Amino acid sequence: MVLCKKYFTNRGQDCYRYAMEERFYREQEIARLPAFLPAATYNLAHTLLARAGNCLFVPVRSLQYMAVLDAEEFIFVDSQNKAWVELAWQHFRPQARASLDERVPFEVVHYLPAAAETMKRLSGEFHHALLQLAARQKPDTPATVTLLQPGSRKPHGGTSH
Repeated sequence: MVLCKKYFTNRGQDCYRYAMEERFYREQEIARLPAFLPAATYNLAHTLLARAGNCLFVPVRSLQYMAVLDAEEFIFVDSQNKAWVELAWQHFRPQARASLDERVPFEVVHYLPAAAETMKRLSGEFHHALLQLAARQKPDTPATVTLLQPGSRKPHGGTSH
């Protein structure tokens, strides 16, 4: 069983935090196969996961799937069988690559017979879904840079109080 919580915050005057718990179940493992994830997909997934916290929900709308990412694995559930994990990507080994732009080895675990067919389209569609999610999370205001003097903790040109 995989357990993930989503938190919702109302950004109005009062701040409320709502938690929703999602439970996912899996059958016995049918197959475990080696695979590689493109660096762009791996890096983007982990950047978005770091922003989200413990887990990240990524809708893969073109396939009608939901990906749930955490530090250990990425699981994929079909919209028709929402609580049952069809396949999982596990045992990522980013340390096996020599640079950040190299693909990352991992294992694909199949739990349902449809997983082999799903996997054929999943890598590309998952990357596209991550790009869509990242585009929605871009800040509306530009970033500002504060210059610091070497050895100083106050902003450049600022005054101390």
